[in-house]
Amino acid sequence: MNALEELLSANKKWAGKMVESDPLFFENLVNVQSPDFLWIGCSDSRVPPNQITQTTPGQIFIHRNIANMVVHTDLNLLSVLQYAVEILKVKHIIVCGHYGCGGVKAAMTNHSYGLINKWLRNIKDVYRYHQDEIEMLGTEDEKLNRLIELNVSEQVLNLAKTSIVQKSWVQNNGPHLHGWVYDLHDGVIRPLLHLPPGSKLDHPIFEYDNLED
Repeated sequence: MNALEELLSANKKWAGKMVESDPLFFENLVNVQSPDFLWIGCSDSRVPPNQITQTTPGQIFIHRNIANMVVHTDLNLLSVLQYAVEILKVKHIIVCGHYGCGGVKAAMTNHSYGLINKWLRNIKDVYRYHQDEIEMLGTEDEKLNRLIELNVSEQVLNLAKTSIVQKSWVQNNGPHLHGWVYDLHDGVIRPLLHLPPGSKLDHPIFEYDNLED
């Protein structure tokens, strides 16, 4: 059996197990999707959202990209965000990074990675904003992991700077925004940042004023 066949076989076993434990499991999934959470995470294969949070299908709406970025020109991310906030009306948005992130590590170098340079440029800006703090740390691992934490926090702030989130804060008093980091060494998630609805931003120029309609 090759690797693809193993995936399909495992899928059939999983589907059978779900039906055995709950005959209406898939019927309920088909009829409704009402997750409380939007998860914006890294594409890293070692950080599967459902598994590390022990949630089942239907509980988390998921978007993943390299280094869990919230980029204001990324129509994929913005479409997911708008759907989650305006249609699904999620109560919480989680940006979850992870220690040892390869994308953040690559952004700390001067190496050219071709097309991906355009994406890593956003992380380099986070490094530039916080360079003095990062460079005070002793080891390269400490510098990397601190940039990972700072990057998560910056992406949460980027969420708050969208008109999508600000409009929902005004009209629906939600969602809450959270920054988390996952540790590959022990499997534990560590909360870093929480922005409740209506939080003030780091500069008033990012606050929209015509969002009540």
